[in-house]
Amino acid sequence: MADFPNEIRINPQALNKMILGGIGVVLVAMAVLTSFYKVNPQEHAVVLRLGKVHGDVVTDEGLHFKLPFGIDRVHLVEVTTVRKEEFGFTTVEVRPQRGTRYAPRQGGGASLIVTGDLNVADVQWATQYLVDDAYDFLFRVRDPIVTFRAMNEAVMREVIGDRTIDEVLTTGREELQLEVEEQLRVMVDQYKLGIKLDKVILQNVFPPKEVIPSWTDVNQAQQEREQKINTAESEKNKVIPKAEGDALRIVEEANGYAEERVNMAQGEADAFKKVFASYQQAPEVTRKRIFLETMGKILASGPQKIVMDEEAKGLLPLLNINPEGK
Repeated sequence: MADFPNEIRINPQALNKMILGGIGVVLVAMAVLTSFYKVNPQEHAVVLRLGKVHGDVVTDEGLHFKLPFGIDRVHLVEVTTVRKEEFGFTTVEVRPQRGTRYAPRQGGGASLIVTGDLNVADVQWATQYLVDDAYDFLFRVRDPIVTFRAMNEAVMREVIGDRTIDEVLTTGREELQLEVEEQLRVMVDQYKLGIKLDKVILQNVFPPKEVIPSWTDVNQAQQEREQKINTAESEKNKVIPKAEGDALRIVEEANGYAEERVNMAQGEADAFKKVFASYQQAPEVTRKRIFLETMGKILASGPQKIVMDEEAKGLLPLLNINPEGK
């Protein structure tokens, strides 16, 4: 076989060494690249080794070692972010300066709930939560979010089913919200979803669209009724205190009059006792004194009388002819 002057001769052994060396470098690079993972401050990590959970949940931030080439797989879960599930509505746009816009969720029957008095209420609410156990959240339940939403609907229907439509729409909203939050927290802990419930927010409660005009009329009539009741209560609060004051004044006057009469009678009785004591000591003198005192009172209060001596002669009596004189 003829030799070509420009022919390049390749040593098979050297080529094999180069290929093996390249493969080794690639494997080392892949091993280095896949042997570390990073945990951010807001994350927890769960390591799976050949599909099985290995070790405890990693909560320390920074770089951590794992076996390369997919032997260890890492699942990172954010545990500080507040998440929200919405029921009966959807957040359309978050505008910090002008407020958040919401829209009703189309085709969602979760918000239509029957109340205890067999009315239907369109309830819109949101539930805020955090992930507090990455392992439970990832592996305890197949789909924790779907399960959590089902719990929300079940608890809300149960709580609203024990209340009237008036309580749900008006006075009982705060109590309803707290009771739903309490029961939901118990269920989440019982099923070990790895979720920490933050709070339940009752966004809006409406009657169904078909009965809104009738409901508005009923609500207006109830407001007028409450207004009349408040007016009557106000009048009652004015009249009753005045009547009670008048009654107290009359009682006080009666008590004063009674006390006055008792004191007067007691004084007259004491005076009579003193006169009687004097009479026992000097009956004649006391009798004459009483007679003279009595006649003085009688004559002083009666018409004017002039007593003259029939035997008086020689002098012209000077009489007071003033009709007002005594």
